[in-house]
Parts: sequence; structure tokens; C-alpha cells
Amino acid sequence: MTHSDGSITTGTATRRFDPDRRDRLIDTTLDVIARHGVAGTTHRKIAAAADVPVGSVTYHFASLDDLLAAAFTRLAERTAAQYAQDLGAAASPDEALDVISGYILGMLGSPGTLFPSYELYLMAARRPELRRITDRWMARSRAALGRHFDEQTTVMLDAMIEGLSMHSALSLEPLPRNLVREALQRVVTPQ
Repeated sequence: MTHSDGSITTGTATRRFDPDRRDRLIDTTLDVIARHGVAGTTHRKIAAAADVPVGSVTYHFASLDDLLAAAFTRLAERTAAQYAQDLGAAASPDEALDVISGYILGMLGSPGTLFPSYELYLMAARRPELRRITDRWMARSRAALGRHFDEQTTVMLDAMIEGLSMHSALSLEPLPRNLVREALQRVVTPQ
């Protein structure tokens, strides 16, 4: 019997009809990683945050590693798509540098991506199978940058963005926007 709340009764058990549960678990995993890091992420924490039984998590994902890979893939795809959209809206290399500066200083993009991104980088450094995710992410980032800059400049900018973003995120004193912008400009137009 199907109830008005979408739940289904079969025999004596009632279960909730939740066709988007797998996707919700992936998104919830990113939230748990942002709060607790990968080391503190467990099936139980994910289930509690998603308000589902633990068995539902293990039903949809064979292992925690599979769930982490799915979550990191989603993070990379969303971030790369937003980055490409924002850089695509830039009408010139100068405007592209403004967009990049905003990303570095955390002014653009989703605030829940910083810690999960660094968790992914760390895991990928230790687990080569996750490098496919970071490699695709970097390729998409470089393609977005390549709309405005030549190939060598794109590679240098991509590396600089990662380094400056980390400094910006970890520094007790915020990096001045004009310094970030000047550093990017020097890569684009060496003196």
C-alpha cells in the first residue's frame, strides 16, 4: 500500500519512497566531509546527516571508499562546471583574471567546496585510483582557462591558482586582492 507521504507498506514493514536517495547520500557525504574531514567520515555520520538508516548507505554503496569516490567526483564536476561558466562569462583575459582572483580569495563559488577539495587532493596523493578524478578536474579547469590564455600560461596559472588558494585559505591574514591580481598578471604578462 502506498501512503500519502510516499512511503510504502509491504506486509508489516513500511519504507519511505525516496528515488533520489543515492544522490542525496552523495551530497550529504560532501557536507560530512566538510565538517569532519575524510578521517571523521563514517557510514553512521552520513546516515544520520541524511536521516536514513545505515543499511541504506551500504545498500547504495558497496564501501565507504565507493561513496567517497562518488562524492569527490560530484564535487569535481560541479566545481569545474561553475568555474567554466564563470570564466566563459568573462569577455577578456583581464576579466578572466578578475574571476580567478575572486576564486582564489573565496569570493565566488560554493563555500562548502574548500575543505572537501583539499581532502580530495590529499586522498588522491595517497590513492592513485582517485587521481583520475583530480586529473579530469584539472583538465576541465585548464580548458576553461584556455579560452583566454595560451597553453603554457594556462598550465602556470592553474598551478598558481591552487597555491594561492591554499595560502588564502590557511593564512591568518587575508591575502590582499591587489597582490593576488598582480601575481596573476605577472604570469600572464611577464616583466
